[in-house]
Amino acid sequence: MNITRRKFVKLASMAGIVGLTGTLTGCGEKSASVEKSASAKTVTAETPAVATSEKSKVYFTKNIDAEHLIELYQKINAEITGKVAIKLHTGEPHGPNILPRDMVQKFQAQVPNSTIIEANVAYGGARSTTERHRETLQTNGWTFSPIDIIDADGDVNFPVNGGLHLKEVAMGAHLADYDSLVVLTHFKGHAMGGFGGSLKNIAIGCASGKVGKLQVHGVKDYGKWVTGELLMELMADSGKAICDHFGKKIVFMNVMRRMSVDCDCAGTSAAEPTCADIGILASTDILAIDQASIDLVYAAPDTKDLRERIESRQGLRQLTAMAELNMGNKNYELIQVG
Repeated sequence: MNITRRKFVKLASMAGIVGLTGTLTGCGEKSASVEKSASAKTVTAETPAVATSEKSKVYFTKNIDAEHLIELYQKINAEITGKVAIKLHTGEPHGPNILPRDMVQKFQAQVPNSTIIEANVAYGGARSTTERHRETLQTNGWTFSPIDIIDADGDVNFPVNGGLHLKEVAMGAHLADYDSLVVLTHFKGHAMGGFGGSLKNIAIGCASGKVGKLQVHGVKDYGKWVTGELLMELMADSGKAICDHFGKKIVFMNVMRRMSVDCDCAGTSAAEPTCADIGILASTDILAIDQASIDLVYAAPDTKDLRERIESRQGLRQLTAMAELNMGNKNYELIQVG
């Protein structure tokens, strides 16, 4: 199914800090193997007291620069070993809100044996094929390091253990070649998901363009691009598959700067941000970091547009779906650094 970015966005348009309660769990144990595919809600303040020992640690700094990004990473990277993938959104051509290339370059230099990874998109345009995607990477200045387009050679099925809807998701085949995953996310709004945090970065961002992204968007099973709570649940299923695969060897960093209501996939058509930058968060817990990011958004005085985008797309369902899948801990301790 072919769909243009314009139609994609049009479809989507139709369609203090508070810690929540939950059970402390990890992302899961690494799957024994992956098989090649045949084709190759509101934030509540009613929170019981929870001991710090029962909360996940989320490190936070208001300083958005390479030095503080590296400092936070060093607090969560104990299990990151071997061949390391760094997943980030490199953006559509000339995207105005993508992460600063110089900041990412300095960060990557401090992560041994690391490679930036991306995957092709399903909606057509400048990143729909590997060749066009590589041209876009050059256009956007991602020239300091080779970038692995992980579905350039097809896809591989990651199982979804106990998922809400999916039993497996087709990820870019190269993802299975890495030992560890660093999820470096530009936190912002999203036309269909309400917001794009760590979950969206891996759940959609690591899925293969020809197969996996259509599964996560519901096209394969429902015959259409789904929206609302169902989309959030499909994203959670996909994210769980990746978290289970990497086990303890996955960490998450959300950079809350230039937070448009639109994703970086909107490119130059993305709305100008109307709220101030907030900072950087880092955690080994995907639910804790996305929950903390949302709580920071709701605590800020100038995020009305972003909050409306999140709620109009039922985006908070991402958090409750992850909790139902035991992907992490809704309770967190926000630890300020720098």
